[in-house]
Amino acid sequence: MVKNNTAAQAQPSQDFVPIEQVRDGILILRDGSIRAILMCSSVNMVLKSNEEQAAILRQFQNFLNSLDFSVQISIQSRELDIRPYLRLLEDRYGEQQTELMKIQVREYIDFISRFVENSSIMTKSFYIIVPYTPVLNVQKQGVGGIAAMLSSQKQGDVHLSPELFKEYRSQIEQRIMVVVGGLAGLGVRAGQLGTEEVIELFYRLFNIGELDRPLPVSEMANLES
Repeated sequence: MVKNNTAAQAQPSQDFVPIEQVRDGILILRDGSIRAILMCSSVNMVLKSNEEQAAILRQFQNFLNSLDFSVQISIQSRELDIRPYLRLLEDRYGEQQTELMKIQVREYIDFISRFVENSSIMTKSFYIIVPYTPVLNVQKQGVGGIAAMLSSQKQGDVHLSPELFKEYRSQIEQRIMVVVGGLAGLGVRAGQLGTEEVIELFYRLFNIGELDRPLPVSEMANLES
């Protein structure tokens, strides 16, 4: 029996992601709408008193009610990949000039390795997706975030002119300022991902098993500085 495998040919993953391109950190979707992704710091509610927790929740509610557009909050929880840090420590071990420092660095490396083996250390990343959908496209497709971008069907290719992109970017930047300002009142700092960070984020979403390419931490480092 001869089987026809023509229909079973694999499609590239790009066909299932309605992202036309990433320009200046802004995602241009194939339906003509755009998205910006903000990385956010967090607030440790456990360290707050009951009164402080209630105040933060009220402020967060007021922040959401003040928005006249939709946003998506995305939280990613992943097991922390400690291998890059261990490689850094190994490099530092080789740079030590005295035997005492080498012993101390080696003991620290062993301690970190044993601790990670016996404990599951998770890292969380917090994102807010800010959308802008041109008026002509509002009735065609609802506003969504990462989940919508991953589940939407492929549409016709869109090529925004520099002038039109500048206009759209101006609109979404105003929304970004509103979100960043509202979060600042909660003690949460937010920064927009650049083009490389956006590409890396989606690469990791589709390649969850790859731990050798950790998400860039430059934006989060700026938030915590």
